[in-house]
Amino acid sequence: MSKKVTQIVEELVIPILTELQMELVDVEYVKEGKDWFLRVFIDSQKGVDIEDCGTVSEKLSEKLDEIDPIPYNYFLEVSSPGAERPLKKMNDFEKAIGKQVYVKTYEPIDGEKIFEGELASFDGSIITINIMVKTRKKSVEIPYEKIANARLAVTFH
Repeated sequence: MSKKVTQIVEELVIPILTELQMELVDVEYVKEGKDWFLRVFIDSQKGVDIEDCGTVSEKLSEKLDEIDPIPYNYFLEVSSPGAERPLKKMNDFEKAIGKQVYVKTYEPIDGEKIFEGELASFDGSIITINIMVKTRKKSVEIPYEKIANARLAVTFH
């Protein structure tokens, strides 16, 4: 059910975002306690402010009211993905080259499933992350299909 809802919402919101020169980062439809939440994460080249979120929320809400694809009461939340933006699509990885990332894999690679470091490259099938092991820098290659989830990582120096 939630997969179908997210697909419908993606189809509705992408034209709205294209018109506003924004992009869709992610859609979540989740139950927390007794409440359902439809969360839409958006971004743009210039960043996203509260007015952008309000505009997208209003336009999307109108579309959702027209076709009414969700049988339950829910809360619609439109926001920026924040500093730790998820990396979902290949394009996200390409844009993140040179940035700090956190990557979790489905199965161990070199005995580890969690990696945090600088995304050095992405060739469409393998990402390369420069990580620190004790005091030495090491490059780890991770096949794209083995990535369970990934996001930008905030580091403080």
